[in-house]
Amino acid sequence: MKTKTILLDTFKNPHPNTDYLITMDIPEFTCLCPLTGQPDFAEFAINIVPDKLCIELKSLKLYMASYRDVGAFHEDNTNNILRDLTQLIKPRYMSVIGYWKVRGGIITTITTKYTRKGWKDTGHILN
Repeated sequence: MKTKTILLDTFKNPHPNTDYLITMDIPEFTCLCPLTGQPDFAEFAINIVPDKLCIELKSLKLYMASYRDVGAFHEDNTNNILRDLTQLIKPRYMSVIGYWKVRGGIITTITTKYTRKGWKDTGHILN
């Protein structure tokens, strides 16, 4: 999935000395089940406390859409998104939550988080 990160653009954080939370809700995500080839659908919530860089939204939309023809398990897609985004912007904190739609009568939620070593939520913006 490394080539997908080419789609992502960044911009300088306009308030790098302030801890604040960015929440991005992505209501339409599709990919393929690696076993059946059938489409899987999800909604994502991405929460970021940025450091020096932020993610440009149009590029995030294109990045998320690039998963459309990818066959991978829910857990793999969710963790790959966290990995790619954290490697790109090196945030203070990030969480990626995938709310996967019903498949075989089961709804799955995958939550993965990254916290930069030494960063503390002193302003309690994550609560």
